[in-house]
Amino acid sequence: MRKAGNRGIGRRILALAAGAILALGLLTGCGQQEEPATVRIGGLKGPTSMGLVFLQEQAENGEAGEDYVFTMATAADELLPLMIKGELDIALVPANVAGVLYQKTEGGISVVDINTLGVLYMVSGDSSVSDMESLRGKTIYLTGKGTTPDYVLQYLLTANGMDVSDCTLEYKSEATEVAALLAEQPEAIGLLPQPFVTVACAQNEALSVVMDMNEQWNLVQGEDGSRMVTGVTVVRNAFLEEHPEAVRTFLEEHEASTRAINEDPEKGAQLVAAVGIVAKEAIARKAIPACNITYIDGEEMEQALSGYLQVLYDQDPAAVGGALPGEDFYYIP
Repeated sequence: MRKAGNRGIGRRILALAAGAILALGLLTGCGQQEEPATVRIGGLKGPTSMGLVFLQEQAENGEAGEDYVFTMATAADELLPLMIKGELDIALVPANVAGVLYQKTEGGISVVDINTLGVLYMVSGDSSVSDMESLRGKTIYLTGKGTTPDYVLQYLLTANGMDVSDCTLEYKSEATEVAALLAEQPEAIGLLPQPFVTVACAQNEALSVVMDMNEQWNLVQGEDGSRMVTGVTVVRNAFLEEHPEAVRTFLEEHEASTRAINEDPEKGAQLVAAVGIVAKEAIARKAIPACNITYIDGEEMEQALSGYLQVLYDQDPAAVGGALPGEDFYYIP
């Protein structure tokens, strides 16, 4: 009788132990699951946000992997305070602005991908312009002094053995002014980003792209050098730490959306016009293939972006926020 009783007690102990282990496992599993999050994303009305449009359509149809809320702005200055105040979780911004934001938040943001490479082109009806050396003695119209086009042009002139004094730089406040001037004076030379390149060429058939600044950058940098980076995607570190799975899902869906617009620019143009990034679908259709919409992350992202920011910093530290970002700036899963 005693032995049978001992066996009964043993079974009860084993059952209790198994139940405790199961309960612990369930608690541990629950601890690893994230609370559902609304991911607030800010983008600019330009090439940096074009790679988002297929994801936006998915979100509107309830087919996205997360609950996304999108905010579109016309200038990066509108997105910065929203990120600083924690009212946005993810933002697609110019590469140098990401550096500024990193400094303003004291390292509170990380860059998670490059969304756009070089979108700058030299446009003219002057067929004598074909490389950097051919700009010697010419007048070039571009947007404001101290902007990315200005830094890029000055860097490429210097890298090709020239000085800013070897040509005349005429600054305009907006790209639309440069495009309008070229439409009236096709013999002039203008440095423009897409989609303003497409707009200018559509207004005057005498105009064409005479130089791709992305190619000029790559010629100077070489195969293992930096890339000319237009736009990057940044995330608030507080959000990343709290919702790593949501960020991972966004990155997967952002990459897929980017791939979709490059594979189907026809539908992409419809979506780009629908969300107001470009006013006319026909302009968007022509511009998309030249916008260098991409998705680059990890170590390749760090190599491309760090070198680009170094070039800007060497010309004017204020361009990247006064100092180069630290290693923690680059999110490498």
